[in-house]
Amino acid sequence: MHIQQQQHLKTNNIISKLAVIVLSIVLLTGISLVPALQIGVNGQVQQQQDPAAPFIVQNTSESMQDPLQGNETNQTSKVEIRRSGSQPSTIGPAEYFTGSVRIDPLFEAKDPARVVAASVTFEPGAHTAWHSHPLGQILIVTAGCGLIQVGDGPVEEICPGDVIWTPPGERHWHGATSTTAMTHIAIQEQLNSTTANWMEKVSDEQYREP
Repeated sequence: MHIQQQQHLKTNNIISKLAVIVLSIVLLTGISLVPALQIGVNGQVQQQQDPAAPFIVQNTSESMQDPLQGNETNQTSKVEIRRSGSQPSTIGPAEYFTGSVRIDPLFEAKDPARVVAASVTFEPGAHTAWHSHPLGQILIVTAGCGLIQVGDGPVEEICPGDVIWTPPGERHWHGATSTTAMTHIAIQEQLNSTTANWMEKVSDEQYREP
């Protein structure tokens, strides 16, 4: 009888460990197993019809404490995941760019936020026209080798890993070198629905290697 009890205990221990392992796998892989699902307010999972639509995780708490007001409020928060390839690329307009330029949109924040970001690829010799940004711009070079010039300053070379901040209203241009393509992420904010003020094209004399 004692031996049977020990075997029974061992069996229960094995079952408990297996249950923990299975639960851990479910928790760790649950999101990746349902990439096109929407988790609703009541915790139910619904299939999204449009595969290009952002993956939305919606979480609602019926009684969240408001730290500013000191009372309980109903609050809903959403997290959007835009899947790679779900947003179409566009060609840089000829009036704003010289050469072959591809623009891959990343995100455009919703009100009250106003930040916009895109990945821009310049083929060799391609570059922007002169322009400025009403609220400034951040460039993050991710591939290749490029050039940037601010006002009457020198033409500077920019490489992967470089982060460039251009202050609001600063006249400048940027693009690839004459022999090497360049990709950067461009981040800027909208002011009155505008992120850039475009000017004249860069001349051949202005577009030069440093």
